[in-house]
Amino acid sequence: MERAAAGEVDYLALCTAVDLPVAIGGVDYRAVPGAGTLWQLAVLPALQSCGLGTLLVRAAEDRIRSRGLGRAELGVEESNPRARALYERLGYVAYDRQPDAWEEQAPDGSIRTYETMCTLMRKDLLR
Repeated sequence: MERAAAGEVDYLALCTAVDLPVAIGGVDYRAVPGAGTLWQLAVLPALQSCGLGTLLVRAAEDRIRSRGLGRAELGVEESNPRARALYERLGYVAYDRQPDAWEEQAPDGSIRTYETMCTLMRKDLLR
């Protein structure tokens, strides 16, 4: 939350009428100079393919444009072809790939490092 207060990131949530979040994501304005980097995009599994991911990405792009930035970037796990197809439909183009890792909680409550390969994608927002 400190980074949000400092203006370095935005957190986004799509919520139901009773304020339950059904899709979340963020934009990091410091990760790539001149761009907003979308991260932690997620839609509840039961509501996927209902257009919520599209709404979330478009809202993030609006935030990026409002900062005067002309490009959005993101990384998508290579094991997630549905997400990549969504980003491609929205105009994102792959330009590289790189490994990524983060800590996550295992079912037994322990913390483990999750490692994956991501395709890096970008979209020009000035078109």
